[in-house]
Amino acid sequence: MNQDFIKELGYKALDSRLKRISDRMSHDVRKFYKEQKIDVEPNWYLVFMLLQKNKEMSIIDIAEPLGYSHPSVVAIVKKMADKGYLVIKKDLTDKRKQMVSLTEKAVKMLPQLEKVWDSCEKAILQILSDDLAIFTYLDGIDSRLKNESFHERFKNEYLKTNII
Repeated sequence: MNQDFIKELGYKALDSRLKRISDRMSHDVRKFYKEQKIDVEPNWYLVFMLLQKNKEMSIIDIAEPLGYSHPSVVAIVKKMADKGYLVIKKDLTDKRKQMVSLTEKAVKMLPQLEKVWDSCEKAILQILSDDLAIFTYLDGIDSRLKNESFHERFKNEYLKTNII
């Protein structure tokens, strides 16, 4: 049986299709990191990049521009700190706020990571055949989901057809 059920379902399995693509890419980046003996997870690069640019940020200030939940950023930051890439300390003015910055180990590793990220970007452009139109579609999806959540949309559709 050589069928692709997710592809066969088309738009009905959009989330699964996007997740599958993301998982394949993450798996391959993780595999490359292992081959190069780089002890980093693929989903850390955005945090590395934000902190490289901004030096020190709160967890909330990291989560916001990424559109990630606070708990998911806390989990990423904790793992990165456990591996020695981040310093987490209490904010001087607001003790509830945690401030995050790169360690010397992370700063020293950035040139090597930037080479990897550059190669990843080039590989992505190859996959896209230099056609970036997909981002216009993704921007539209993002925008529509910000205006009305997917939860609200499918709940409304469910209620229309299942009125008790």
